[in-house]
Amino acid sequence: MAAPTIVVVEDENSLRSDMIEYLANCGFDAVGARSGAELDRILGERTASVVILDVNLPDEDGFKIAARLRDTQGAGIIMVTARSSTVDRVVGLEIGADAYLVKPVELRELEAQVKSLLRRLSERAAETPSPLPPAASAETQGADGGDEARWTLDPTEWSLTSPAGARISLTSMEMKLTSLLAGQARKPATRDQISQALYSRRWNPEDRSIDTVVGRLRHKVEGAIGGTAPLKSVHGVGYVFSAPIRVLGGP
Repeated sequence: MAAPTIVVVEDENSLRSDMIEYLANCGFDAVGARSGAELDRILGERTASVVILDVNLPDEDGFKIAARLRDTQGAGIIMVTARSSTVDRVVGLEIGADAYLVKPVELRELEAQVKSLLRRLSERAAETPSPLPPAASAETQGADGGDEARWTLDPTEWSLTSPAGARISLTSMEMKLTSLLAGQARKPATRDQISQALYSRRWNPEDRSIDTVVGRLRHKVEGAIGGTAPLKSVHGVGYVFSAPIRVLGGP
């Protein structure tokens, strides 16, 4: 079996070389890129399992690259940056990064993050079933066509499972959002409630980060079930999970 390809995107030559050498010694196929353009060239030639991405790059902001990768690639994303503020960490996780490390990076920690992420990606690929046609989907009714079947939220595994058995792995932000909506018992959660749950701050009407998290979760759910996600916008209020949902370990 071929070794997983890890692309290290870092414009600091010595750090990039150190990470490539260390990961190669760990058994990975590690290659380097100094910019977003070089990363695009590499991804045009091979498939990456994980992209280790610096934020401050000469040609394109790392956050923008991460958002682009999340929309077009199946690779895991680990952001490595000198930015240590909570806001930057939140932004990195919001756009879909799987992990966020602050420089100076301990190479053994980087190795552990890469291996953990590869395991999660492998489990996600093995457990996600083929999408069901909307007409054949049992997402909104039980097996007998009667009462609505329940979705299941697993706080331990950070996963959401549809009534038909499609398992969706959740990021930290998606887990917080789904937990809040599950606790609302099919009643809308206000944007202020969501902002407090995700970021521990009041909602700012100019801040679109909530919509970003909701949009990514909805896209992920609909891709897994092949139908419309029960994650609805309530005009002037916020969002609601409109289907029955139970939380494992809950009352």
